[in-house]
Amino acid sequence: MTIRACSHSTISHAPKPPRGIRLALAVSLLCGTALATPAFAQDKTAEPAAQEGSEIVVTGSLDALPVKDVGSVFGFDKTLVETPRSASTISDEQIERFGITDIYDLVAQSPGTFTNSFFGVGGALDIRGTPGETYFRGVRRLDNAGNYPTPIAAADRIDIVRGPASPIYGPSKTGGYMNFVPKSARVAGGALLTKATGEVSYTGGSWDRNNLRAEVRGPARILGADLGYSLYAEIEDSGSYYRNMSTKQTILQGAFDHRLTDTIRVEFGGQYQDFKGQQNGGWNRLTQKLVDNGTYITGTAKPLDTNGDGQISQGEIKAAVPGGLSIFGNFTCPNSTFSPFASGFTNACFTQTYPQLNLVNTGTTTLSRRDVLTGVNDKLTNKQTTLYYDITFDGPDDLTVKNQLFFDHTQNINNNDYGFSQRVNSYVIEDKIVLAKSIETGAGKFSGQFSPSVRYVNFNYGDDFDFEYFHRVDLTQGYTPASNRLLANECNCGYTDRVFGHTTDYGIAALVDLDFSFGLDLLFGGRYDKVDASSRYDPTVMDRVPTVTSAKGSDDGWSWTASASYKLPFGLIPYATASQQSTIIVGQGAEVLPESVKSGFMSTSRLYEGGIKGSWLNERLYAALSVYKQERTDFNIQSITVNQAVETKGVEAEARWAVDRHLLVTGAYTHTEVVNLTALQNGTLFGFFGIQDLVNVTNPTLYLGGQPIGLIPIPDRNAARRAGIPSNLYSATATYGFDNGLSVSGSVVKVDSVFSGQSQAVRLPGYTLVDLSSSYQTGPWLFRVVVKNATNARYFRANFTELFGSTIVLPERPRSFLASAVYKF
Repeated sequence: MTIRACSHSTISHAPKPPRGIRLALAVSLLCGTALATPAFAQDKTAEPAAQEGSEIVVTGSLDALPVKDVGSVFGFDKTLVETPRSASTISDEQIERFGITDIYDLVAQSPGTFTNSFFGVGGALDIRGTPGETYFRGVRRLDNAGNYPTPIAAADRIDIVRGPASPIYGPSKTGGYMNFVPKSARVAGGALLTKATGEVSYTGGSWDRNNLRAEVRGPARILGADLGYSLYAEIEDSGSYYRNMSTKQTILQGAFDHRLTDTIRVEFGGQYQDFKGQQNGGWNRLTQKLVDNGTYITGTAKPLDTNGDGQISQGEIKAAVPGGLSIFGNFTCPNSTFSPFASGFTNACFTQTYPQLNLVNTGTTTLSRRDVLTGVNDKLTNKQTTLYYDITFDGPDDLTVKNQLFFDHTQNINNNDYGFSQRVNSYVIEDKIVLAKSIETGAGKFSGQFSPSVRYVNFNYGDDFDFEYFHRVDLTQGYTPASNRLLANECNCGYTDRVFGHTTDYGIAALVDLDFSFGLDLLFGGRYDKVDASSRYDPTVMDRVPTVTSAKGSDDGWSWTASASYKLPFGLIPYATASQQSTIIVGQGAEVLPESVKSGFMSTSRLYEGGIKGSWLNERLYAALSVYKQERTDFNIQSITVNQAVETKGVEAEARWAVDRHLLVTGAYTHTEVVNLTALQNGTLFGFFGIQDLVNVTNPTLYLGGQPIGLIPIPDRNAARRAGIPSNLYSATATYGFDNGLSVSGSVVKVDSVFSGQSQAVRLPGYTLVDLSSSYQTGPWLFRVVVKNATNARYFRANFTELFGSTIVLPERPRSFLASAVYKF
């Protein structure tokens, strides 16, 4: 059995634009769009009807109604009403109107989504209670648990698909994925724009928020052929509610669409994001009193910095306590019944055996939500380069051949003074061919797809988590030489893992859709993947001696899907889906460790889903209800950070209604039960013990200079339920646009109370989160004000519940304001 119980977490550099070119592009785009004449166009809603496709336009819907083809679920041109799976879309109009700025805001717009904190960075959604994946135009990106925030504002549309991906898209996780559709050179329906259009905006707000964005889209002629272009740039230099945190980032994005001939079209472009910020571990020394009223245990750790360099190294820690300050069970404590569980620790254990863990100058105080684990030297830097090149041949008789070439590269450095560091320099290249053919007869429309693909991932990963001590720092004082740890990234030494290698996935898939005229629709698909892997450690810079230094091997897996739906009278479409999905188990840097290469690194999940959808009132009202069960059928392999072995049962309901051209309302309900199958099978789960876990220790200051660890008992399914994910979640949104250019909007999310960690020792209160916004448009100008957390609710988000949930928690931000000025042309 291989269980990756890791922390949260000669280099070959992939090509990227030189800094000077990136800066020049950003400046020229911002300046060029600002100087452009407003006579080009008013906005995209004024564009003429599409020439290369048809679309249904429902005035006032903000493109929120699922009446357009969405190929991100199965790859066929079906609307979400016709697609036999639970899925939602969020349009750029919704993003703009509701002031959506990060992935946490998407919870109000889609059922089945709720994201625990992964050290404060909005990288990927939790979908159906497990970490989801992110796709870019239908191709899977490298995992992003907390490497960088997903740039929501750069999207033309975000699709949220619940459950594993189509066989055409390759191996995927169980819970689902978020498909990022970048701003395009085409309007809805497929036609190129007829004239240039764009906008420039500035957003300021609470805690020194500063964000400048610009975009321009339009047509051009090159060598007698039509070219569509879309350029987007964003520059942010913002402060933060939390101390020692800030955000600086540059985002450049371009999309180009070139019709070479009547039958051949090329689409190419990419996105570059340079992010500089910090992860946020939240509050340490977690107790129920801290959550309920802010009562915090103060005290200073005993000094271990013997060489006086201002940091504690692994050598200095081992000199003080052989093996380090993480104490597994009470096996070294005298006069004890030996136990790996938290109940085995006593006061005497720490006073007699581990006096180095004692705090001095202890007391209590009320802690500000602004004081978190982030230190002045902490940093999270990430450069993400994503490129694509698609060439499509539209042949006779509805034959289409598309070749998709995709590249995604992560360069990441993550340093946290409490004792965790990470470095990633990994990239993926995928090439996929999709042959699609449709036949339409009196019996119906019958479509098929055939797709071979190759996906190559090169990983270069390092992390350092064996000496991770959240509690040594007193948050009321900040880091001192007694709590600031020397990190592996700072000395190029002491890594827990320093691993290099690659995987190559050779896949072949087929998908058939049989849409009969009498209302029955059957969909079948299958896929086979063979994955070769090579992985090696660099033991010269590692703290541990690996049992396997290098390994090469292969693994394979089958995926399939089968769905049936039927168009009933009155607009109702019931459906049923069964699916088996192969998954490649990798870590936060796309790495496969040598031990996993030897033992196997692919697993399989199953989905059973049934539901009913419908669209009424001339496509103005949409509703969907789904019930599902999905589980990992092989749960002996997992990455505890990004790909867990779980079973999920749930109910998802959604409704969207464009009442008239002024009013749009939506509502959603989610019921989720997530069980960690590995923990349930083993009867225990490894974790960090929190203050309230150590029930036989009356004075926590005896050990807060270190970290007791061990096994959490998991006697039944209730104990194995994943913490932090609410059983019930309700959401609603509404927006009203007046004829004079004024609009008002609001969203409400009601969240159940949850436990912060798997030991179920600390409960986080339920809460209701209200966001409000108002905008006014006059001519080319639009002004918007957004109030986040309008009622100033005091609430918390659980953090990495399996390992750290009982030790740390993220206090969320109070009421805040954003104000934007947008010039559209």
